[in-house]
Amino acid sequence: MKMAFILFHGMTSLDLIGFTEVLTRLSRIRQDLEISWDYCAMSPQITDDRGLEYVIPKVRPNLSEYDLVFVPGGFTTRELRFDPDVLAWLRTGREAKHLVSVCTGSLLLGAAGLLEGKRATSNSSAYELLAPYCKEVVHARIVQDGCLFTGSGVSSSIDLGLYVLERLSDAATAEQVKSDMSYPYYQTGTSSSVYHAKMGV
Repeated sequence: MKMAFILFHGMTSLDLIGFTEVLTRLSRIRQDLEISWDYCAMSPQITDDRGLEYVIPKVRPNLSEYDLVFVPGGFTTRELRFDPDVLAWLRTGREAKHLVSVCTGSLLLGAAGLLEGKRATSNSSAYELLAPYCKEVVHARIVQDGCLFTGSGVSSSIDLGLYVLERLSDAATAEQVKSDMSYPYYQTGTSSSVYHAKMGV
């Protein structure tokens, strides 16, 4: 499992860190899964929405090389969804086995045409902006539509990470990560906070 974590100027770091903190723990717990990841961006340095700077090891790689592509949110997604270079880059991840976003990261996936015919969610403040890009905007904390996983507001990044981790491995692994992180809120198994688009529940 090779994962690409997307960063961009003005992103919200908790969107990124909450998800990556969960998923990267798989590399220690389940070595049989051969987990690896890259932090990727359009430029070699980005600054988040609070002024924290990141040095980027992978600049604009071809996202078709990855099994999972993750996009965080941030207020600048409202502008970046009109950036042809960003959208062209994200489209290279169209064939990834798993597409994942938190908060308004779904706006970028949508603007890149990656949500067509899909149900998805976003930060509640961006529901109307997301609507033109997908089949249906679902007012839920986590939405799964096939290989697409989207999370709502910022704090959902941890829950979404555990949900995706559970789907990539098993409930026991998710429980172990929960314990390691001292995170008591996510419930393994069927969750009322998850909307399964294919199941309609």
